[in-house]
Amino acid sequence: MASKYMTGEPYKLQGCRIAFTNWQFVRPGSFAWLDKNGNIMPLTGTIGTEDAVFKGTDLAFGVRLKAEKAIMPDEPVLIPDSSFEKFVDIHTVINVDSVFRAWGTCTLKDGNVFSSYYESDDGWHWERPDVGMIEYQGKRSNNFIESFQGTVFYDSSGSVEEKYKAIGEFIFTEDDFEKYCQERPRDFDPISLRYDLKEKGDTAWICGAKGWVSPDGFRWNAIDTPLVVTHTDTQIVCYYDMFLKKYVAYFRDWNAVPRAENYHNPDKLPWKRAGRRSIGRAETDNFRAFPLPELMLESGPDVSPTEVLYTNCKTIFPGTYNQHLMFPTLWNMADDTTTVRVASSSDGKVWHLFLNGPVFKTADFGKWNGGAVFSHPNLLELPDGNFVLPYTGYDVPHKYPRGQWRYAVGYSMWPKGRLVALEAREKGEFATIAVIPPSEKIILNAVTKRAGFIQVEAARLNGTPIQGREFSNSVPCVGDCYKKLVVWKSHDNLGLDKNEPVILRFRLNKAAIYFIDFV
Repeated sequence: MASKYMTGEPYKLQGCRIAFTNWQFVRPGSFAWLDKNGNIMPLTGTIGTEDAVFKGTDLAFGVRLKAEKAIMPDEPVLIPDSSFEKFVDIHTVINVDSVFRAWGTCTLKDGNVFSSYYESDDGWHWERPDVGMIEYQGKRSNNFIESFQGTVFYDSSGSVEEKYKAIGEFIFTEDDFEKYCQERPRDFDPISLRYDLKEKGDTAWICGAKGWVSPDGFRWNAIDTPLVVTHTDTQIVCYYDMFLKKYVAYFRDWNAVPRAENYHNPDKLPWKRAGRRSIGRAETDNFRAFPLPELMLESGPDVSPTEVLYTNCKTIFPGTYNQHLMFPTLWNMADDTTTVRVASSSDGKVWHLFLNGPVFKTADFGKWNGGAVFSHPNLLELPDGNFVLPYTGYDVPHKYPRGQWRYAVGYSMWPKGRLVALEAREKGEFATIAVIPPSEKIILNAVTKRAGFIQVEAARLNGTPIQGREFSNSVPCVGDCYKKLVVWKSHDNLGLDKNEPVILRFRLNKAAIYFIDFV
C-alpha cells in the first residue's frame, strides 16, 4: 500500500522560518571512495583499498547546537491589583490575531478563586478586560470567566462553538469510571485507580484528564466523560496538529513497570516509590477520546537519579508550525529544587534534551521567585523581537509547607529570539536540507565574534551553486546580524524559479546562527 505522503527533499516549510533547534534542517551529507581518476569505487570487486581516496559532500563540521541561558527580569510581569487581588496566575498564553491572550486564576483577598482572562498588545503590559460574565460583590465589571481548569489552545479546525479548547487534570468518581468503562473498557491505566487514597476522602480518587470547549475563551462547557483515565496531574498541554490532522496531548506520565506476579501483598509497596515522573504523549482525531499516553521522555543519564520531569510545557518555535520544543521543569527530590531545561523534536514524538544544562532556574533564595519555578506554554515572540516564556515563581521550595507561600507570574527571556544557536567556535561549515522557500530573500538572526564572519551560498537541488550566489560572491555577515539581509555582490535574492527548491550552504568562523527568515 502506498504511503499517504512522500518523504525526503525538498521540504515544505510550515511557516517562513528555519530554526536550528536540532539537526532536522542540517544535511547529513554524503561521501564516496574514489579511485585516482575520481570515479566511485564499488563495494565489491578486486580493487585494492590502497588506491581509494575519501571525498565528502556537504558534510557538516566544526558546528554544534547550544541552548542559551535565559534572562530573568527581576519583577513579575503581572502584578496583583492591591485593592482586592491576593495572587494572580497564568496557565496559558497564546497569540490570536496579534493579540496576546492569557488564561489563569485569580485568588482574592477574601479567599474566593476565579478563572480569569487577560490581554496584551505587546506581551509586557497586561490588561484585565471587562468581560461582564461573573458577578462579584454585586458587579460584573471584571475579568472573571466561567470556571474551567488546565491549559488552553486555539483550534483552527474546530467548529464555531468549539474554537477554544482546554484540557486539565481531574479526579473522577467511581460512577464516572463505570460509565467510562462501559464504552472504553480497555482504555484506562490501573495506576490511575488510587483506591489507596479512599480513606482520606469520601470517594475513591480516579485520576484522568477532562476537557472543556468554548466559542470565545470566556464561556466554557465541560465535556461530561473523561478524555482518558490515566494517572496524570499538574500540567497537560494539547494542540491541533495541522499536518497530522489530529489532536496531540502531552501528559504527566510515570515510568512505573509491572510488579512481580508472585508478590501477593501489593498494598504494602506503593508503585509511586519506584516510578519516576515522566512525560507521555497521545494523539486522536476525536478531542473527546484520547488513547492512553505513550511514554516519550523520561529522566536519562544526563540528569541525576533524583531528578524527575515534573511538567512538560510543550510549545513550538515561534514563526513555525512543526518545529517542536518543550521546556520541562525538572524537580530534584534530593534538595527540593527546580530547574527548566529545553528539549526539541522534529516530529513531536522523539525528543532530546539539550545537554548543556538548564536554561533557567530559581533566583536567589528569599526573592519572590527564589523557591521554585514552573514554566507555562507558550513560547512567544513579542513585537520587540524578544522571545519570552511565562512561568510561575514561588518564594518557597516546591514541597515546602505552603501556609504562607507567595507566587507570581514572570518571564524568562531570550533577547532578539536567541534561544538555540548553531555555533562554530572556530571554523565550521554546514548545508541545509533543500526547501521550497516561501519568498526570494533571506534574513539571518546571527552573531559573530571579533574576526568572525558568516558567508552563504545558494544551490539548486542537484547541488550546483546558483550563478552569482556562490561563496565567492557572498558579502560576509559580521557582528550583530539581527534581521540581517543576506546579499551577494550583485544580488539580494535567491534567483530561483517559482516553486524551485534551494539548498543553503554556510561557512562560519567564530559565529552562531539562531534562525533564518524568508521574506
